[in-house]
Amino acid sequence: MRKGITFVIFLFIICVQLIHAQITVSGYISDLETKEAIPGVMVTLADLKSGTLSDDTGNYQFTDLKPGNYLFEVSSFGYKPIVLSVSIEKDTVLDFSLSISAKEISEVIVTGVSRSTELKMSPIVITTIDKNKMNENASTNLIDALKNVPGVSQITTGASISKPIIRGLGYNRVISLNNGIRQEGQQWGDEHGIEIDEYSIDRIEIVKGPGSLMYGSDGIAGVLNFISPKAPPLGEVKTNVVTNYQSNNNLIGYSLSNAGNKNGFQWMGRFSNKFAGDYQNKYDGKVSNSGFREFDGSLFLGINKRWGHSHVTISSYNNTLNLPEGERDSLGHFTFENSAGEEVSATKNDLKGYHIGFPHQTINHFRVSSNNYFLLKKGTLNLDVAFQNNRRKEYGSAVNPDAIDLFFDLYTANYNIRYNLREMKGWETSIGIGGMEQSNRNKGLEVLIPEYDLFDVGVFVSTQKTFFKKLTFAAGLRLDNRIINSHSYTEVGEAKTKFESFTKDFYGISGSVGLSYQPTKHSTIKFNVSRGFRAPNLAELAANGRHEGTFRYEIGNPNLKPEISHQIDLAYFLDRDHISFELTPFVNFIGNYVYAQKLQGINGGDSIPDPTEPASAYAFTQGNAVLWGGEIYFDIHPHPLDWLHLANSFSYVQATQSKQPDSLKYLPFIPAPKYRGEIKAEFKKVGKALSNVYVKFAVDYYFKQNHYFSAYNTETATPAYTLLSAGIGADIKAFKRKDFFSLYVSMENIANTAYQSHLNRLKYAPENLLTGRQGIYNMGRNLSVKLILNI
Repeated sequence: MRKGITFVIFLFIICVQLIHAQITVSGYISDLETKEAIPGVMVTLADLKSGTLSDDTGNYQFTDLKPGNYLFEVSSFGYKPIVLSVSIEKDTVLDFSLSISAKEISEVIVTGVSRSTELKMSPIVITTIDKNKMNENASTNLIDALKNVPGVSQITTGASISKPIIRGLGYNRVISLNNGIRQEGQQWGDEHGIEIDEYSIDRIEIVKGPGSLMYGSDGIAGVLNFISPKAPPLGEVKTNVVTNYQSNNNLIGYSLSNAGNKNGFQWMGRFSNKFAGDYQNKYDGKVSNSGFREFDGSLFLGINKRWGHSHVTISSYNNTLNLPEGERDSLGHFTFENSAGEEVSATKNDLKGYHIGFPHQTINHFRVSSNNYFLLKKGTLNLDVAFQNNRRKEYGSAVNPDAIDLFFDLYTANYNIRYNLREMKGWETSIGIGGMEQSNRNKGLEVLIPEYDLFDVGVFVSTQKTFFKKLTFAAGLRLDNRIINSHSYTEVGEAKTKFESFTKDFYGISGSVGLSYQPTKHSTIKFNVSRGFRAPNLAELAANGRHEGTFRYEIGNPNLKPEISHQIDLAYFLDRDHISFELTPFVNFIGNYVYAQKLQGINGGDSIPDPTEPASAYAFTQGNAVLWGGEIYFDIHPHPLDWLHLANSFSYVQATQSKQPDSLKYLPFIPAPKYRGEIKAEFKKVGKALSNVYVKFAVDYYFKQNHYFSAYNTETATPAYTLLSAGIGADIKAFKRKDFFSLYVSMENIANTAYQSHLNRLKYAPENLLTGRQGIYNMGRNLSVKLILNI
């Protein structure tokens, strides 16, 4: 099978040698009302990842194009974007007239589906968030930047570790993509975050549900596609400096990048550094051992020519992060082990600075990826390949600081090949094959999961057609096969084998069919039915041990079956000049849902498999689950107060198991219902020096979560709480550039509310004996100042 895949790749590459005629596309861009030219408008060819700006006279031009279908995106701040699919066979003149918009415009083209398409035409529910939105809010890591997106939550372990949750599902049920290629980094672990540089991301696409067929097993919750900045327009070179300070944990972050586009050759180099001390809150004070240090670097090289483009990215993510454990003395002070092996209380000096304590992790994620796009006579070809090495080490003892307790060494090779046929009678069809080979080796003193080798392959076909310019039909089917070979292991000096070898062969079918209908030019109705497949991961199948930084001893179950998801999505979108409204309900039926259930000991208390490192035992089991809920969003910007935005959103998900008693009825780690209200004033220009000015105030109300997995004291209820936030920002003109400086100031948790999120894993840390409070609380008041320099 593997030789056959190699042959297919080779055959596709040979096809790109075809020669076509040279074509020029040019045009004039003007204001719809005044008819005057608009300079500086970005015109982008989405699939080619190539763009140009209109000049001072409003003219733009692309040269040296091949015949084919092109998706044009025309955008400029303050104007409604235009998206147009055009078949180009000869030199073509395309003029565009833009109308003024009072709304905040999010990205209108999405790429996390089978082919680039206009957002409103896809039946799949997709949300986008751009760099400006991310900059407006304080975040300590990449997933933290998504906290205000309806339907998206995060499981946290302190300030440095966040795992994405989409509509109540996370871990291996969410596929994370870095520029369209799967990011693989032991995402099964509770305290394993996403190994992507926060400063390197320009846009995030969130696909909700198993509607994306391109990426195979694991995507039954959805897909997060993290996308790097677009290359500058042809002929430009840009330097960007980002600096950020946050008061709560004295976080200091900065990132320096240089990007250019000369004669079709593109590049971007970036170096980022971020470090933080212990975070604090009203109840715990400074939380001992909660800081981190992060160093990242990346180099992007690309060439865009008439045959398409070829891009290569080399990146290195390096993070050293402390793992809070929460033990305290009788006076409520955090304790830690010193170099002599003594348990001592933390002093004020111990809680200052940026020190690395014990336990802690070091994560090194090295990645080489290549994104390629070729224009052929009868279609286009996408070829994406990547090699990744994720090295995760855990250090648990101050007495032996160099001893590596756990060391996961993960190698992954990814590939995705997609052939997009030219439009035939309105039908746009894609066929593809993709998958990965993976191996994990244990090199530490302790072994939590067995070593394994994994082979994964899937084939898919998708198609869509728009009827009467209003109704879009889309459907697709994918077949997957995943083979896992788990190796046996016996600890030194032990007679009993800790892990028995086994081979698992999982097959799955995924599919999606949906409609997107536009009854008017301002409204869209979507309906989609999808089926998803997820094979159990190695931790679920074979884990046997306690992971530092967790409060659980996990026991795998080799008899687990694949999860099968059937989801129904409805959506209604209204997008007028002075009101935006979204309603996106869903229901998701999951067969063989895998979850960790707490075990009881013989005496009725918690089961403790290893008395030397006390931790309650959890075993993986399965059941049939139903998740339902949705999101509501509406934004009012009333005329003539076009600068004013009154935005509101509400997210809700309930997750239950079928035919279970009350204590087992609700699934674990389901986010509480959430309301967010935001008042925001935006001004395109203030005086001669300021532009894109905004001032905002927001309230986040998290309802109490009484629907929790209460069996065996696995989870506890979480009370309601309210968080207030505010922000202000602007672009500052200097040296004849209107955005030479960009300033973003925000404050989170203004009232310094002491709270524990229902998805805060530190909620189950040991009790504070002085106060009687269980666990560690989330971050308190935090002021963030971000200054961006654009040269």
